[in-house]
Amino acid sequence: MTAPARRERLKFLEFDFDRLPSGRYRARVVLEGDPGDRYVGTAEGVGSEAAELRCAAEAAADALRGAVEEKLSFELLGVKAVRAFDSTVVIVALSCHNGVPAVRLVGSCLTEETPHRCAALAVLSATNRFLGNVIFTR
Repeated sequence: MTAPARRERLKFLEFDFDRLPSGRYRARVVLEGDPGDRYVGTAEGVGSEAAELRCAAEAAADALRGAVEEKLSFELLGVKAVRAFDSTVVIVALSCHNGVPAVRLVGSCLTEETPHRCAALAVLSATNRFLGNVIFTR
């Protein structure tokens, strides 16, 4: 029997975004590396719609940090929803520190579903190819 192939990219499994009675909100993202290896990221916030997008993206970045352990560090630089081509696109920028100098990564997601979920997916859009080349193929 052959061993299952290692996955070169993280798989997006679950996303939850809840508004709490206190007025705050909470985002939760679950990613999977190799089958069965799950990484959960969470973030909380309060504020505007832009802050809600940032919260969702931060939850995805938190899950990424768990997946790469201490090999890399990610910092969410910004999240923005923009109108382009008669659609809304969520764009994220991250800084990845794996030595000097830091690498800047940008990802996007067309909002076919909720903008919050799209912000989390944009983080994976920004990082998955980089992670496949740097972490998961070694």
